[in-house]
Amino acid sequence: MEKNWFFPPHDGIRLGDLADQIGAELLDATAADRAVRAVAPVYRAKAGDVCYMLSRKSREELQTCSATAIICDKAISSLVPDTIPVLLTAKPHTAFALAGTLLHERAMRPSYNTSERGVSPGAFVDSTARLEAGVEVEPMAVIGAGAEIGSGTRIAAGAMIGPGVRIGRDCTISAGVSILCALIGNNVIIHPGTRIGQDGFGYAPGPTGGMIKIVQVGRVIIQDHVEIGANTTIDRGTMDDTVIGEGTKIDNLVQIGHNVRIGRYCGIVSQVGIAGSAQIGDGVMIGGGVGVNGHTSIGSGAQIAAMSGVASDVPAGERYGGIPARPMRDFLRDVAEMALRSSERQKKKGGKDE
Repeated sequence: MEKNWFFPPHDGIRLGDLADQIGAELLDATAADRAVRAVAPVYRAKAGDVCYMLSRKSREELQTCSATAIICDKAISSLVPDTIPVLLTAKPHTAFALAGTLLHERAMRPSYNTSERGVSPGAFVDSTARLEAGVEVEPMAVIGAGAEIGSGTRIAAGAMIGPGVRIGRDCTISAGVSILCALIGNNVIIHPGTRIGQDGFGYAPGPTGGMIKIVQVGRVIIQDHVEIGANTTIDRGTMDDTVIGEGTKIDNLVQIGHNVRIGRYCGIVSQVGIAGSAQIGDGVMIGGGVGVNGHTSIGSGAQIAAMSGVASDVPAGERYGGIPARPMRDFLRDVAEMALRSSERQKKKGGKDE
């Protein structure tokens, strides 16, 4: 890849210092003073780059690799040429992630849209809004009446912060985001186009047909260190709050309904839909395209396979998959049984499709 001006290389970190900071052992102590400036994939890593290997599938890529160091575990280290220093760790994926945060700090949050700092004259900030020192507001952003924003927070171009919204310190609110009826903690990252705090989808049958809208007077509570991907929507509660727990990471294009409560340190992948009043515990992992029925509960530590449909409660620590979602061992057995039946039908028909 040609020079990437979007994410320029670091000025340089000593390889020995990098090893200490990511919790890895540098096997070649003589390489400690070499400078590391960027991350790169194995096949095109060059001097100044650090890369990582998780499996033997990457062994052929080593033929074109001239990295300053490779992060890997003991099982993989024997594949690395003697000319490339090894950063040995039992958790190479985690170590590489830490290296990335050190070498490419600028890439850890959505980038600035302008070179201006402070509050742009092209933004609208209501006279009753309270902004701590160090808040940055880009052109065309709107800060509503009575809103409060903590120091170090950046509101990007075209974002809309509604009346009374509170946003903590060191947050990034990206371009085109809208936030209503919400309280947001510290160090929260919200990517472009996300919608937070709009009313939820709630209707009752009308007395003469049609539907009557149910009032939505709750809030959205987003705790510290949450990251929310682009074009995700989080509805405010009906009468209680919609809550996103500390450290939870939500991908792009996720829909979270009213009154949903998501615990701490959960991971929710793209195109998940969580219906109203679902309860999700701590440390839950939900794969892409999952649907979660309203008023269901997913216990702490549970894992839901991609494209599953959760129609009933999932116990803590369980792995569920399929439609309807069921214990993974049952789902895999059902899939194998269906494949066997299909094969038997094909044999009976002489291999001809109906």
